[in-house]
Amino acid sequence: MTRKIVITSGKGGVGKTTITANLGTELAKSGERVCLIDADIGLKNLDVLLGLEDHINYTIMDVINDMVEPLEALIRHPGVKNLFFLPASQVATKDMVSHNDMERVIERIEEHFDYILIDCPAGIEKGFKNATIPAEEAIVVTNPELPAITDADRVIGLLEAQGMPDTNIKVIINRVKFNLMKNGNMLTKKDIENALSIDVIGIIPDSDEMIIATNKGVPIVLDGNSKVSKVFSNIVKRLQGELIPVEADIDLFEKSGLLGFLKTLFSKD
Repeated sequence: MTRKIVITSGKGGVGKTTITANLGTELAKSGERVCLIDADIGLKNLDVLLGLEDHINYTIMDVINDMVEPLEALIRHPGVKNLFFLPASQVATKDMVSHNDMERVIERIEEHFDYILIDCPAGIEKGFKNATIPAEEAIVVTNPELPAITDADRVIGLLEAQGMPDTNIKVIINRVKFNLMKNGNMLTKKDIENALSIDVIGIIPDSDEMIIATNKGVPIVLDGNSKVSKVFSNIVKRLQGELIPVEADIDLFEKSGLLGFLKTLFSKD
């Protein structure tokens, strides 16, 4: 059965699209058949982060308007087996798409994939509903800052109001500055789980290598030597049902002069 997961945040600028690109790529690397859908109509970015901006012949609007068959519109990633991408249109607007349109597109392709990841636009307007209503699960991306947590809490409430069980919602904390968290100057995993009442499925550090990979249009998970790529590998394994504690993400960075951080992160009340 296909798992349909929306990656959302509410607040823009938290790294949601970067996480979508890397999660999808890592899932495909693990052998899953994956389709990434850019639902940010008019403000597409996922194609750039995948390095596929020069490969686009059709967009989701062409599928919605029955100008092309859905499978024909998909872009097969040239470097990642089993990874496919349905780009958004830059000339259309969110008002030109309904959640029924999105559901119909997904229904026509889902039998071919194990995972469909939907990159949700920022905000909670119509584009949010278009991306979230077709999904059965959600990953809410947030930063360890109060405004981002407030937005994440609102998004979780909207997802639950749409009928999504809270057990189908997970949180990824992105752009964690370990030194600030260690010193008590940034919200911890426990703080965020208490505030949102949702389980954290991964912690991703604020990393220069992530910025460099993003600017190159290459998902960082394609760099097998990157510690950040190993964090994404852990997150994917958790999605697949493996019982890997989130502490394992932090263990990867202890050798980087972060001794004592783990105790602080997971013991702070």
